[in-house]
Amino acid sequence: MSRQLTVRGVSDDVAVRLEQLSRARGQSVNATVNEILEHTVGVDAKRRQLERYATWTARELTEITESLAAQRTVDDSLWR
Repeated sequence: MSRQLTVRGVSDDVAVRLEQLSRARGQSVNATVNEILEHTVGVDAKRRQLERYATWTARELTEITESLAAQRTVDDSLWR
């Protein structure tokens, strides 16, 4: 869920610098401010950490599937 915030009292120097930075990045001032805020409060770091656990390469998926297959084998002699 996203929220809308109003920031008051932004100095002219900060506003100009945000506009320059936004143009250099090819994005809106809003997108630039969002990126700066996410980075500053650590949202980017947490997202990157979570992506590490949420994304598997094809090779990793094959390794996991093969490892789990070995664990899913039933030894009938244990059930007699």
